[in-house]
Amino acid sequence: MPISVPGTFKHPGFTLIELLVVLLIMGLFAGLVGAISQPDERVLLRVEAERLAQLLDLAAAESQLTGKPIAWTADGAQYRFWRRRDDAGWSEAREDALRARSLPPGMAISALRIEAMRPPGGMRLEFSPEGSLAYDFEMSLGEARYTVAASPLGEVRIHALH
Repeated sequence: MPISVPGTFKHPGFTLIELLVVLLIMGLFAGLVGAISQPDERVLLRVEAERLAQLLDLAAAESQLTGKPIAWTADGAQYRFWRRRDDAGWSEAREDALRARSLPPGMAISALRIEAMRPPGGMRLEFSPEGSLAYDFEMSLGEARYTVAASPLGEVRIHALH
């Protein structure tokens, strides 16, 4: 039994209003996904600062456990860890955790201070098996700034700079 009146035929398709509503919803979802997938500078910088703080903590602990010094160097947009070899001096660490890393575009590491003094010769920290030194440095991305700081007890923390 037919439900529609015979003789009236509607063209199949969508109305302009229906298409505009669908486009509006798609635009809202695209904007939401874009906002989620590209975090703001402060969030991205915080993630990188936390990662570096954990790696520095790991390097200090490993140095104390193995009895061999480990060094960290940075040149603005990237950083590396180095291991002291008895026969060959310093060699770059290539393991997964302490491998060389590049910072995201626009991010930089600067203003290293060890025991409240700027070290001669650039951005270099050495972790000794005998204990920890207090140090701090800044990480920046755009207007966002964080300080990564370690106490003489070896506790590494990050702080947002306003």
